[in-house]
Parts: sequence; structure tokens; C-alpha cells
Amino acid sequence: MATTSISLLALLMALVSSSAPTNAIPSRNQDLLLATEEMQNANYFTFVMLINMAPANLIQGNVTFLMPNDWALAKTLMPENAVSDFLLLHSIPSPLLFDQLGHFPTSSLIPTGKPELMLRVSNNGWGNFYLNNVWIVRPNVCTAGSSIRCHGIDGVVEATMIPENHNTSTLPLPTCSSSSNPAPLLPSPLPAPPLGGVNLTPLEAPPPSDLDDGGSSTQKSGSCKRLLLGGFSTLHLTMMGCLILLAIGLSV
Repeated sequence: MATTSISLLALLMALVSSSAPTNAIPSRNQDLLLATEEMQNANYFTFVMLINMAPANLIQGNVTFLMPNDWALAKTLMPENAVSDFLLLHSIPSPLLFDQLGHFPTSSLIPTGKPELMLRVSNNGWGNFYLNNVWIVRPNVCTAGSSIRCHGIDGVVEATMIPENHNTSTLPLPTCSSSSNPAPLLPSPLPAPPLGGVNLTPLEAPPPSDLDDGGSSTQKSGSCKRLLLGGFSTLHLTMMGCLILLAIGLSV
């Protein structure tokens, strides 16, 4: 009877122990398991320990890890409830090999797993690539999986918080706004005041031959008509001109 009980107990323990890994494996995707193996092979044991401490749903793939070495992490004071924030700060939400990171020019900003925290690039070529205060000293540690990449760095990242309205790519183009008033337009010149309809075209004086005795009366009236047709719309100027011409004709 005792032997039977011991056998049943051993069988039950075997079933429990065999079912425990089965429940744990689905909580970590295959790419993450491959990545942590590669991290351990490269001696990043403390970073692997932090990943194992994080919630299972924190890392789903499509990520690039920036891994401080064990010596740098040993000098870092980290509360247990800050592990998730630490991992998000040391991750980029896209799987990027080092060659792909090299396409970012200096002063570019790369988001971390925490959207409000950014990494500023200082790209001086292979072997001299910085993200904020850290230097990538061991690129492309994780390459086996398709959705996770990781690179070794020489310290703990000090992220930069960027204002929401900051433009991270180019200088803003000049736009019209309430704060910048456009230059006032020059006023158009005022039109010259009217001259009472006077025609400024000079009138030719009649030649002396037109003022002989035989045609004096006809030419006098014709001269008045020319004055009237010349554009003098002011009545008193017209009459004055006619009187002057009549006086000249009578004197001749």
C-alpha cells in the first residue's frame, strides 16, 4: 500500500514538473528565447536576468535592445518595480541591425520604448556611433530571430525628454501666424486731382494770313469753334478766349 502511494505521488510530481515548462514557454516568444541565448553567449547575463524579471507581455518582438554590460549594471541602483521602465528605455521599437542604424545622420532623434524619451544620434562612422551618452561597442549581438536585434553599449542610457511640439527632422518652414505680421503693403499713390476737364494740349495760334480783311468774320467764328472743340469745358474761359480773339480781329 505504501509502495503504491509513493508511486502515485512520484507520478503526480512528474506530471506537475512536466506541465510547468509547457505553461511557461508560450509566455515567451521564440525570437525572444533565441535572443536571450545569444545575449548569454556574449556574456550579457545581467541584462537577460532583467528580461526574465519583466512581465511576459512587455516584449512581443519588433524591438532592438541596447544592452549595458554586467559591470555597468552592477553599479546601477534599480528598484524591482523599475525593471520594465529600464528595459523600455534601453529599447527601440523596431528591429535594427547596426548597418541600418548607420543610416541615421548626426542629430537625428530615435524614439525609445517610452514614447516621451528619445535617443539623439552622433554618427561618426563605424566604431564611433553614439546614442545620447552611450557608445555602441558590440553591434549585432542578436541576429538569429527575425524580430529582435540587440547591441552592446558601454553604459546605462541617459535619455532625453523631447517636448511634444519639437520638430525632430528639419527646421520648420516659415508659416503665417498671429505672432508674425506680414510687412504692410505700400499705399498706392493717390490720383492727381482733376483739373476741371481742361485739355492740356497747347492750342496753336492762327497764322497771320488767317486774319486778313476779307475773311475776318469767318475766321473769328472758326477760331471760337476751335477753342470750344479744344476741350475747354469751363464756360468763362471759353467766353474770355472768344472775346480776346474778337478784339484782335476788330483792331486789325
